[in-house]
Amino acid sequence: MSRPLLITDCDEVLMHMVVPFGAWLSDDHDIDFALEDATFANALKRRTCGTPLEAAEVWPLLDGFFAREMHRQYEIAGAAAALARLGETADIVILTNVGPDHAEARTRQLEAVGMPYRVIGSRGGKGDPVRRLLDELGPPVAAFVDDLPQHHSSVAAAAPEVWRLHMVGEPVIAPKIPAGRHAHARIDSWAEAEPWLASRLGAGLPAPIEEIV
Repeated sequence: MSRPLLITDCDEVLMHMVVPFGAWLSDDHDIDFALEDATFANALKRRTCGTPLEAAEVWPLLDGFFAREMHRQYEIAGAAAALARLGETADIVILTNVGPDHAEARTRQLEAVGMPYRVIGSRGGKGDPVRRLLDELGPPVAAFVDDLPQHHSSVAAAAPEVWRLHMVGEPVIAPKIPAGRHAHARIDSWAEAEPWLASRLGAGLPAPIEEIV
């Protein structure tokens, strides 16, 4: 019989990202980084003149960070221990939007901090990848954790039976990101998120669609 399934994002859920990314931009690129919401619009500005970077300039920087600087990242407090306990009774998959090119490096990164789980490097909305995982593994119940509200909306549309937990584990930006309206709950620490997830995965019941908030 299949086990429950926990699908979780990595950046700002398992590993800090915006703070080390911002430090790298400052150290190596003379760029100031101030994230005001869940997007990168106008967040990156050239220190010499204060002008924001164009959208087309941002992805190469992100790609460069994930290619060469992931060693700067560090664990969100309690993530590894919480996943280890949840993994005693549930399967765990890391669904991260670093893309396929960086999935192997992300796997090694997480293994090094005690999170040796299957990693899928995706792009775009996470609803379809979540749906494919459900079809592949056939879990009796599944939960999804992510820091970006749009991914909860995507999963709500493609896999409404999945429990959805909105978590922003980086306190620098957590107050700036409103709770995702298509998540069932917003919890920003693993100390509180673990029992919430354990309760729903342990009960074995899919999320009631009418309770989406």
